[in-house]
Amino acid sequence: MSEPGNLFTDLPTSLPEELVDVLAETESIRIERIVSTGQSSPADFWYDQDEHEFVVVLKGEAKLLFDDCEKPIHMKPGDFVNIQAHRKHRVESTSPNEPTVWLAVFYRDS
Repeated sequence: MSEPGNLFTDLPTSLPEELVDVLAETESIRIERIVSTGQSSPADFWYDQDEHEFVVVLKGEAKLLFDDCEKPIHMKPGDFVNIQAHRKHRVESTSPNEPTVWLAVFYRDS
């Protein structure tokens, strides 16, 4: 039996880099809690992942930019996006004054 948890427990207010906690994982799916405290992707860096990513902002705010779009998507609590594998994207910014909590589900085609 799994122990219950809370996604908002022990939220750091300052981190040198994002905190990633794997909450559950199988061969075809991985669920992560990601906590950002003002982090963004390095200049000229693009995520180009082999798996799809469904991501929702639970707390804080973030801006995501896709290489095929001119303007970033401004994400607030409750906003989500399903990113297809190999769609290049980057984190332009996250809230500097409060933790941004993401729930990310990485999955592969059946």
